[in-house]
Amino acid sequence: MAIEVEENRRDFLILATSAFGVAGVAAAAWPFIRSWSPSADVLAQATSEVDISPLQPGQMITVPWQGKPVFVLRRTPEMIASAQKGDSESLPDPAKDADRVKRPELLVLLAVCTHLGCVPQPIGTGDYGGFLCPCHGSHYDTSGRIRKGPAPKNLEVPHYDFKDANTLVIGKALA
Repeated sequence: MAIEVEENRRDFLILATSAFGVAGVAAAAWPFIRSWSPSADVLAQATSEVDISPLQPGQMITVPWQGKPVFVLRRTPEMIASAQKGDSESLPDPAKDADRVKRPELLVLLAVCTHLGCVPQPIGTGDYGGFLCPCHGSHYDTSGRIRKGPAPKNLEVPHYDFKDANTLVIGKALA
């Protein structure tokens, strides 16, 4: 009987110590695991809303998103035709204009050259009527596709959607 009481006490102490240890590890790990969640300032920069109603054909604005500039251009019918004409040409980084825009008249591009990260000069500069990188001379067309110069890829198209007819939302909301 004395041995049985001793075994019960030992089992209880092992169980209690183990439970206390598991609770301690969980309490210590919780702040570490919670630190993996994005902070409030990161969540605030996840998306940018842009009112595009004042943009007239041929006008462009530059808006910040995640600390980087984004070009929002309302293209003219001539710009759209020029971009669509470029679909059939031999390009260093082939991409159809229709795959780069959600509405033909609105072009949204990350304004960072894919060569070394300079900000290209806006619309109307360069040999193709689009954008020109002043650092090393990369020429982009009116769809943001690389046409000439050292840049290896087209200007990036960030994720964007339309909240309504006049509001553009750049980026994805983090949950």
